[in-house]
Amino acid sequence: MRIHVTFIDRVGITQEVLALLGGRNLNLDAVEMVPPNVYIDAPTLSAEVLEELRGALFKVRGVQAVEVVDILPGQRRSLQLYALLAAMPDPLLAVDGSGRVLLANPALIELAGRDPGGESLGELFAAPELHDELLAQGLRLSMREVTLNGRTLLLDAIPIGEGTGQGTGQLAGALLTLYAPNRLGERLAALHHEQAEGFDALLGDSPAIRTLKARAQRVAVLDAPLLIQGETGTGKELVARACHAVSARRNAPFLALNCAALPENLAESELFGYAPGAFTGAQRGGKPGLLELAHQGTVFLDEIGEMSPYLQAKLLRFLSDGSFRRIGGEREIKVDVRILSATHRNLEQMVGEGRFREDLFYRLNVLNLAVPPLRERSEDILPLARHFLQQACAQIRRPPCRLAPDTYPALLANRWPGNVRQLQNVIFRAAAISEGSLVEIGDLDIAGTAVAPRADEIGSLGAAVENFERGILERLYASYPSSRLLAARLQTSHTAIAKRLRKYGIPGSER
Repeated sequence: MRIHVTFIDRVGITQEVLALLGGRNLNLDAVEMVPPNVYIDAPTLSAEVLEELRGALFKVRGVQAVEVVDILPGQRRSLQLYALLAAMPDPLLAVDGSGRVLLANPALIELAGRDPGGESLGELFAAPELHDELLAQGLRLSMREVTLNGRTLLLDAIPIGEGTGQGTGQLAGALLTLYAPNRLGERLAALHHEQAEGFDALLGDSPAIRTLKARAQRVAVLDAPLLIQGETGTGKELVARACHAVSARRNAPFLALNCAALPENLAESELFGYAPGAFTGAQRGGKPGLLELAHQGTVFLDEIGEMSPYLQAKLLRFLSDGSFRRIGGEREIKVDVRILSATHRNLEQMVGEGRFREDLFYRLNVLNLAVPPLRERSEDILPLARHFLQQACAQIRRPPCRLAPDTYPALLANRWPGNVRQLQNVIFRAAAISEGSLVEIGDLDIAGTAVAPRADEIGSLGAAVENFERGILERLYASYPSSRLLAARLQTSHTAIAKRLRKYGIPGSER
């Protein structure tokens, strides 16, 4: 039975309470003092003895209450702590100031195959230098690579101060967490991606984009390499992320590497990682690459056409059997990763010219998608522009604004060589410089990229706008061959469209 005695705090009262218990030959499993309270766990205390004891306790000067409780506060905290540790998916252990293990959670005990309580870190990880390094660094280590029972893990140590909180005052010990590389990869993927996932991120409803989505949904669920081709700025990474998000690997990391953004040596270390001491300046414990961090997930290689011949050969070997060696390493590492790649180049032509390995091309091109340029999905231009305008206004914290109708012909007639990315940038700049609630034609910075007359052919702004307007109406009339259909497509009135069709002699009639 467990009892709680409340009393007025005075010198000697605790000894008097405990003397009453000792005088009745009661075995005490635990006594917790939290003045003005004492909690007692006495398993042999019966109900009859409790009644007699209660009367004796109330005769002690200062005792205010005696009640039965189900559990002592310290026992409750221990159970809560154990439940918390048991719920942690990552192996966790606490060490004292000398680096000896005080406590390990079930995940670590299962990984180690034993409870390592009382062992030093050097004994647990069979690495005496790790124990020395931890002490030398003041019980703080950041992502140090260790091996436990043949598994490579990343160790993170945070010092804990005595009484004054984490990392302050006299060091009482440290809290150590072990991460599998792909667990760290999940965190990196979450930090680097805050956009909408899945095919909802691919905005647009044109026939071209609907065809892309339908094909992408079919190939996304197939666990094979996928090559995504398309011009710069078309959204190839969005397509890759959408394919990952609907695949069986969606709960594992998605990590990306731009092959054109890094020199060969840095790209190699980012992708494959390096072993301890691989080169001057390397992290002491080595570093896992994206392939290890993305284990069971997806690695996206953007601009694969820019990859060096050496890295092409190393990637080909990985695609053959799923294994590789880190830079400077001797151990073969095997991971389960799906490779998605993208390029704006014609890889088949590069193969023919000897600038890209033919065998690698066929390994990457098991499945493929072609992302259409914006000029081939003109129906999406205005909806995208409106979406980007709303997004830009929120980002720069200005009141919502909208596109003036006279911007439509210019936006629709533009060739958009930079595709969706260029459209987004143009709209962002327009939102930033526009002072009113309407974004006007003069706010759009698209000079020199539209299919428009040369400067010496333009008589006036009105004539230029008419040329834009006529061009878009002629182009869309083939798909929407009536004033009502065309008005619905351009989201304006039937009367306005009918008037313009007559003005420009569309279809084929005299003005």
